[in-house]
Amino acid sequence: MAFKLKGKEEKFFGILEEHAQLCQDASLILLSVCKGELDKAAGFRDIDVKEKRADELVNETAERLRKTFITPMDREDIQLLIEQLDDTIDIVKDIADKMLMYQVGIASEGVVRLAEIVAKCLKHINKCISYMDSLKKNYIKVDGRVHEVIRLESEADTIYHEEMAKLFKECSDPIEIIKWKEILAAMEDVIDGCEDLVGTFRRVVLKYA
Repeated sequence: MAFKLKGKEEKFFGILEEHAQLCQDASLILLSVCKGELDKAAGFRDIDVKEKRADELVNETAERLRKTFITPMDREDIQLLIEQLDDTIDIVKDIADKMLMYQVGIASEGVVRLAEIVAKCLKHINKCISYMDSLKKNYIKVDGRVHEVIRLESEADTIYHEEMAKLFKECSDPIEIIKWKEILAAMEDVIDGCEDLVGTFRRVVLKYA
């Protein structure tokens, strides 16, 4: 089933695409903060603006689902995708918030690598969303990006465990351990969420392609 839609039905894909772009943009801001290229306060403010717009899109989706008789996909699939995207940007904002609130120092190489993986995963997810309106044509592209996100998630697991071990071994300040432990855990959560998202893409492809 290929989606060839106009008007109100087409708008759902536009909302998903905008939200996915907001997620990707937020991840790039977070990466800049982790690299020390952007002030933590400025980074948090920029991500907060994008997260608020993302919330508006979630509300718009719910409203349109109530009012639209024919939707391009099952309502449950649209709702799940927008909710998973929103969970993702929420966690990215939470990471930036923790870095600012805890006034952490320079991020370790491992934290930067995890932030890079978050950005890469969300770039792939953004592209997957852009293919959604023509799955029959693009399902192979979606599947390739799904596999890449799964590979990145596995790589992130290794980095996360190595970084946690390093933190407990090399850091003597228990407060700093708590700060970075929470940030690392949130990084792991957002990448796990990306894996969940591509799992949803797989199910959607099987259903509609």
